[in-house]
Amino acid sequence: MIKKILIANRGEIAVRIVRACAEMGIKSVAVYAEADRYALHVKKADEAYSLGPDTVAGYLNAHRLVNLAVAAGCDALHPGYGFLSENPELAEICARRNIRFIGPSAGIIRRMGDKTEARTAMREAGVPVTPGSDGNLSSLDEARQLAEEIGYPVMLKATCGGGGRGIRCCKDEDELNRAYERVISEAEKAFGRAEIFMEKFIANPRHIEVQILADSHGNAIHLFERDCSIQRRHQKLLEIAPSPQLSKKQRDYIGELAVRTAKAVGYTNAGTVEFLLDDKDDFYFMEMNTRLQVEHPVTEAVTGIDIVREQIRIAAGLKLSYQQHDVQCRGYAMEFRINAEDPQNDFLPSFGRITRYFATGGPGVRTDGAIYTGYEIPPYYDSMCAKLIVWALDWDSLIDRAIRALRDIGVYGIKTTIPFHLEILKSADFETGKFDTSFIETHPELVNYSLKRSNREAAAAIAAAIAANMGL
Repeated sequence: MIKKILIANRGEIAVRIVRACAEMGIKSVAVYAEADRYALHVKKADEAYSLGPDTVAGYLNAHRLVNLAVAAGCDALHPGYGFLSENPELAEICARRNIRFIGPSAGIIRRMGDKTEARTAMREAGVPVTPGSDGNLSSLDEARQLAEEIGYPVMLKATCGGGGRGIRCCKDEDELNRAYERVISEAEKAFGRAEIFMEKFIANPRHIEVQILADSHGNAIHLFERDCSIQRRHQKLLEIAPSPQLSKKQRDYIGELAVRTAKAVGYTNAGTVEFLLDDKDDFYFMEMNTRLQVEHPVTEAVTGIDIVREQIRIAAGLKLSYQQHDVQCRGYAMEFRINAEDPQNDFLPSFGRITRYFATGGPGVRTDGAIYTGYEIPPYYDSMCAKLIVWALDWDSLIDRAIRALRDIGVYGIKTTIPFHLEILKSADFETGKFDTSFIETHPELVNYSLKRSNREAAAAIAAAIAANMGL
C-alpha cells in the first residue's frame, strides 16, 4: 500500500486529499507558494514544503514537484484538479522516478485531452458524438465548408481546451469569419496549442456527466450521473446527483456508455465522461475528464463511496472495492460552489481577509473548504473558497435543506456567491427540475441580479420613468 503522498495542489481539494490520507493511515505532504504560507492545506498536512515566491509557477513545475516528492520520501503523488492534473508530462516524470501517479497513464491523459482524438475513440467504441469535424480544422475555408454541411449554428472549440475557454458559437458565416482566428489565438494562449475543431451547436442542452472508476485489473464501474446544467458563461455553478431530469432507462443507458468509454481506451483510476442531452433526449459525448472533478462529493453523498480513497487504492495496484451491483444511489445531493465573488456586481472577484467564518451543519450537510477566520484569500488563484454539499432523500427536501444550509453559512469580510445560489433555488423552474445550460440567461430575475450596480440602477430608473409616464 502507498505510505506517503505529495499533494501537488492547493486549496480545498488539497485539504480533501489530506483528510483521505489521514483516514487511510497515509502520510500527507503539502506544497505551497509564498502566498499560501498560511493556507489550510499547509496546516492540515503532516509535512509542508515551500515552492518559493512565485504565486503560480511553482504549482506548474512538474520536475520540481516530483523532485520534492522524491526528497520527502513519498511513493505517490496526487494532482487534485486544475494545475497539472491533466498534464501527461507530470505522469511521465512520476513514472520515470518511481513515484505512483494517482490518475491515469500519460498516454490516456494525452489521448483523451485531445478532443479530436477522444471523438475518434468514441466513434470507434460506438459512443454517439455530436456531428462535426473528424479532426482539427486546417483553414477557414474548410471551416466554412463543414459549417454549410452540418448546418449553423456551429461551435468552434480549442482541441485541448477546458474550463469554458477557447469556445465560440457561430450563428452564421459572418460570425464564423470573425471568430475563427480569435479562437485559435485563445487556444494558443490558454493551452499552448493553436488547434481547433468544429461541432454542431446543440441549443440549450442539459449537461450530464457520469463518474467512473476503473482499476488495472480490467474492472470498470460507473457511480451514476451528475447534472451540471446550471452554468454561467460555460462555468458550472452548482451540481446535482443524480439528475432529476433523467428516467431510469436513460440513467442505465448513459452509465453503460460511460463504462464502455472507459474500457475502450483502457482507462484506469477515477474519471468523468461528459455528455450533452438535447431536446429530443439524444445523448452526445462531449469530453472525458481524466482527473478528480470539483463536484465529486455529490456522487459520494448519494453512493456512500469515497472516490479519493478508491483513487489511492487503484494507484496502489489494488482491485476496485466495489462491483457494479454493489453501487446503489440513495436520495439526491447538490453541491454549491462558494466563490469569492460579488454576484450583485457582475461577479467581480472579492479577495481579501475573512474577518469571521463559520460553516453550516446538521443532517445531510457537508462543507469542503479552505478558509477560516482571519484567512487572507489571495488574488492569484481560482475564486472558489468552499463547497457546500447537501443531501436529502427526495428532491423537495433537498431544496428545503439547501436553503437552510446556505442561510446558515457565515462568511464575513468578502463577498460570496451564496446569495445568488439562494436566488436560483427560488426559481419555480428549478424547483420542478426543469433546467438546461441556458437557465441563468433565460431567467430575467437572475440576469438582473448579477448586473453591475451601475447598469442595474440605470435599468431601474428607466423602468420607473416608463411606469410614471404610463401613470402606473
